[in-house]
Amino acid sequence: MHEMSVALSVVDQVEQAARARGALGVQHVHLDIGELAGVVSDSLRFCFGLACAGTLLEGSELVTRSVPGSARCAPCGRTWDTGMPPDMLCPDCRAAATELVAGRELRITEVRWAADTAAPGSPAQPATILEES
Repeated sequence: MHEMSVALSVVDQVEQAARARGALGVQHVHLDIGELAGVVSDSLRFCFGLACAGTLLEGSELVTRSVPGSARCAPCGRTWDTGMPPDMLCPDCRAAATELVAGRELRITEVRWAADTAAPGSPAQPATILEES
């Protein structure tokens, strides 16, 4: 299951960041998932719960946000929302010289450390720890 490998990767990255800052737990993890990324949010949430067992993330919540796909036309500059499968022909000039500009994301956008578990002097507030797509 693809979602299990994604969940294990997210848990690993967040746990490494938690240990580096001295946090003893995680309340929730926010994740942007592009609609073209091929990840099913409900399946990922299920796998996340399993992947968290026995880690600093045990009991934490995964909050997902769907990022719609969009494309841009190189010749005319128009940007439009794409569906699945993505429509890569420009709706204005019908050019095929286009690029996907959103919708493939799989990005941790926020981690909330468990209250009172961060190292002394480290505020227990949201922290963006990863910006990858």
